[in-house]
Amino acid sequence: MENILVAGANGTTGRKIVNLLKASQYFNPIAMVRKETQINQFKSEGIETVLADLTKDLTHTIEGVDKVIFAAGSGGKNVVEVDQEGAKRLMAVSKMGNVKRFVMLSSMGADNPEAVEDLKDYMKAKQNADEHLMNIGLKYAIVRPGTLNNSEGKGKIELKDKLNRQGEISRADVAQTLVRALHDDAPYNKTFEILEGDTLIGEAMKELKTNVN
Repeated sequence: MENILVAGANGTTGRKIVNLLKASQYFNPIAMVRKETQINQFKSEGIETVLADLTKDLTHTIEGVDKVIFAAGSGGKNVVEVDQEGAKRLMAVSKMGNVKRFVMLSSMGADNPEAVEDLKDYMKAKQNADEHLMNIGLKYAIVRPGTLNNSEGKGKIELKDKLNRQGEISRADVAQTLVRALHDDAPYNKTFEILEGDTLIGEAMKELKTNVN
């Protein structure tokens, strides 16, 4: 089984990712948490943890890790230091640790922050992190969902490089898409948008073609 480091494991979407990985026959989750109090919560569920702060040194987080999902966020409080620079720090140690794939939870609108006035700073931070990932030399997948909701997952999405429309998608289906992007047969070096739709997640991913940079 491959060890998957989940940054943002204690967030609403992060917990869904960890649970999917735990239930998988392919992956073993390692929950990256920022507070000591969160460690016991995961350990009681038999989930490995690593204590780390995205604003500090992350070298120790990558030991024994095969792949990474970045689902962390500052909640708008510290977007440059966490959402942008924290992501870059984790990419840097992932590159040093020869991580085989880095899956980024981004956001629809990150390709054009100026168009999202009320979230411009957040979108700019996400754009900078995404562009850094595209150029650092890691195999990557950048997943840009629409507005997240807490509806039950359907296992079906609409997926394109660019959807050219707004919409919503459940956190459960986003989590499933991120986990699907970890698989060796999933396309890599791709950036794509997702909304709720009618195509099974696995099928939607198959229609993507890998970009070999």
